[in-house]
Amino acid sequence: MNAKKAAGVAAAELIKDGMTVGLGTGSTAYWAIKKIGEKIRQGLRISAIATSKESERLAREVHIPIVNFSEISRIDVTIDGADEADPELNLIKGGGGALLREKIIAAASEKLIVIVDDTKLVKKLGKFPLPVEAVSFGVENTLLRIEELGCKPEIRMTDGNERYITDNGNYIIDCGFGSIKDPERISRDLNQIPGVVENGLFINMAHKMIVGYGTGRVEVMVKNK
Repeated sequence: MNAKKAAGVAAAELIKDGMTVGLGTGSTAYWAIKKIGEKIRQGLRISAIATSKESERLAREVHIPIVNFSEISRIDVTIDGADEADPELNLIKGGGGALLREKIIAAASEKLIVIVDDTKLVKKLGKFPLPVEAVSFGVENTLLRIEELGCKPEIRMTDGNERYITDNGNYIIDCGFGSIKDPERISRDLNQIPGVVENGLFINMAHKMIVGYGTGRVEVMVKNK
C-alpha cells in the first residue's frame, strides 16, 4: 500500500452513518473517495459535497450520494489533502486548482481531516509555490500588487500552454515566497488585493492530520489547542 493510499483509507474509516462529508481533491483524496464508495457498497449511509468537478465525478462513479449547499445545513467532516503541512497543521493547498471550493467547504465543516504522505511535511510553509485564485480582469495589475508582497508570481499554464482555468472560471497565480514567516499576515494581505478571490493558505483550519508512509503505516497528528 502506498503512502497516499494508506492516509486516504485511514481517513475514510472515520466516516460514520448519517454524516455529511466534504470530499477533497487530489491524488490522496482520491483514495479516501474510493474507500468511502466501498463502504457505501457495504451499507454505509452518508451524503457528500465535493470540492471540485473532478471529485464529484469520481464520487458519483462509486455511488456516493452528492448534495449541494441548498440541501444541507452543515458538514460534519471534510477529508482533503495538502501540498504542504507544518507542525501546527497549517497548510498550503491549491496545487490541483481547487483551493476556493476547498476553503469554502473546509470553513463550513465541523472538522477538517487532512491526509498527506510524509513528503508533504515541512517545518515552515513556502517551498511549494502558494496558489492564489484571481479573476481574469486586470490580472496584470493583480500580479504587480502580489509581487509587492515579496514574491515571484506566475499565472499557471496548462500543458497546452494556455492559462489554467479553475472550476469557477478564474486563473491561478502561483506565488514563490520561499519560507513564509507569517502566514496569517500573507493570507490577509493577499485577500485585500482587488482581483484576488482567495489564497491557498489554510491557517488554523485543520483539526487532525493523517500522515501516510511508504510502508503502509499511518501517523495521526492532532491540532494543539
